[in-house]
Amino acid sequence: MMFSYFKRFRMEIDLAVTPLPPLECPAGYQLWAWQDRLLEAHARAKYESFCDEMDAHLFPCFGSLAGCQRLMRDITQRAGFLPTATWLAVYSGPEAQLWEPCGTVQGIIDPQGFGSIQNLGVSPLHRRRGLGKALLAHALHGFQQAGIFRVQLEVTAGNLAAIQLYRRIGFRTLRTIYKAVEINPV
Repeated sequence: MMFSYFKRFRMEIDLAVTPLPPLECPAGYQLWAWQDRLLEAHARAKYESFCDEMDAHLFPCFGSLAGCQRLMRDITQRAGFLPTATWLAVYSGPEAQLWEPCGTVQGIIDPQGFGSIQNLGVSPLHRRRGLGKALLAHALHGFQQAGIFRVQLEVTAGNLAAIQLYRRIGFRTLRTIYKAVEINPV
């Protein structure tokens, strides 16, 4: 058995001292607040966001739609699930069939009372338009509304665009961690 190690950063923001980004959304897109009926749309957005990314190697559930559906059910059934920090980005522009899920973020409150961003992702065709920032801003506002001022997340070190976004918003790196992943030798 062989393992490969992936470097990840645990990052944190203190919402008591860091100004929240404005609640904006790029033209042609909408952000929808959590509703149970949107679980499948969140799963599809999560799958499309992560299935071809390195995180699908670290977290195999990202590699299939069924895995993303299970993950969404697990997150929403946790005691700390926070609907006000859970958002779905949808494209409603002229090429869309009614609406098309294209980004997602979930929020939970961990046992220590900290907010935790889960699986912020934007599908490849919709990146570099400000959707990640919009999803993150809405999630952070949701944590603040719930009285949670310390919010953490983990990000793979190779995901430079995400790290840059988090730092621009005010996240700082708390620690570096390594995730072991079993690999099959060829």
